[in-house]
Amino acid sequence: KNYKKRLSEEQKKRFRRGYEPSLSIVIPCKNEGKAIYHTMQKCLESNYSKNKIEIIAINDGSTDGTLDEMLRLKNDYSNRKVNVVNFSKNRGKRRAMYVGFKKAKGDIILQIDSDSYPSPYAFKKIVIPFLDERVGATVGHTDPSNKDKNLMTKTQTAYYFMSFRALKATESIFDMVFCCSGCFSAYRKEYVLPILDSWLDEKFMGKEIIFGDDRALTNWIIRLGYKTVYVADAVAYTNVPEKLGQFLKQQVRWKKGWFINSIRILPEVVKRDKFVAFTYFIPLIILTFLTPFIAFKALFFNPLIL
Repeated sequence: KNYKKRLSEEQKKRFRRGYEPSLSIVIPCKNEGKAIYHTMQKCLESNYSKNKIEIIAINDGSTDGTLDEMLRLKNDYSNRKVNVVNFSKNRGKRRAMYVGFKKAKGDIILQIDSDSYPSPYAFKKIVIPFLDERVGATVGHTDPSNKDKNLMTKTQTAYYFMSFRALKATESIFDMVFCCSGCFSAYRKEYVLPILDSWLDEKFMGKEIIFGDDRALTNWIIRLGYKTVYVADAVAYTNVPEKLGQFLKQQVRWKKGWFINSIRILPEVVKRDKFVAFTYFIPLIILTFLTPFIAFKALFFNPLIL
C-alpha cells in the first residue's frame, strides 16, 4: 500500500527534503459542461505547491457548454496556469491526450478524466513512486463519486474496489500494472514523450483504434522496461453510469480496448516475468473470455433444466 517502504535510503532522503516535481494535468473533455469546472477547480485547490501545477484542458468538439465552463474557470483563476485548447470538431480522446501531453511543461504528466477529481492529498501521494527512476507510470485509487445513487452504481462500486484494491494491487507487487486508468494516473514526461507518436498511430486490422487509450499507453511504458505502480492512498473519485444503456456502452468500449491490448502485451509479459504471465495474466485472459458463458449458464441455462 505504501510505496515509500520500497524506496532506497537515498530516495527516502529526497522525499523528506520535500519531493514535489512540477505537474502538468491533462484533462480531455467532450460534453461534460456540468462537471468540468468542478474537476479543474479540485485540481487547482489540491494540497500541492500552486506554482508547480498547470492544467491543460482540451475541449474535444463539445456541443454543450463545456468550452464556456473551461474559460470561466480560466478567468476565475487568472493567477494560475490554465491552458484551454479548443478543437472545433471532435477528434477523439487519444488525439486530445496527445496534444495535451505535447504541450505539458511539468516533469510529471497527470491524466484525469473530465468527470473525475482528486482528493486533496492525491497529487502528493501519486508522485512518490517517481523517486525511483525506474518508475514510468503510476495509477491512483478511484472510487465512484455517485456510489449511492442506485443499485447499478452500488454494484459498480464493488467492481471498482475489486479492480483497484485486488487486481491493480496484485499487479503492483510485480511493478507491472497493466492499465493506468484514465480517471487518475501519472506518467514521467521524459519517458512518455518519445513513444507518443507510435501510440497515437496504433491501428488494429488496418483501422485507427479509438478506445483503450490508457491501457495502450501503459503497455508502451511496460515495453520500454519501466515500472508501472498502483498507489492505493492516492484517491480520486469518478462519476459512473447510472443507467443500463450507458453502462453497457462503456463496458463494450472498455472490453475492446482490453482485448486488443492484452493480446499485444502478452509476449512482453512472458518475456519480462514468466511467473506473472503463467500464474496471473494468462489465467486472467482465459477467465475473462469464459465469464460471459459462465454467466449465461448460471442465469439462463441452469434455471431451465432444474
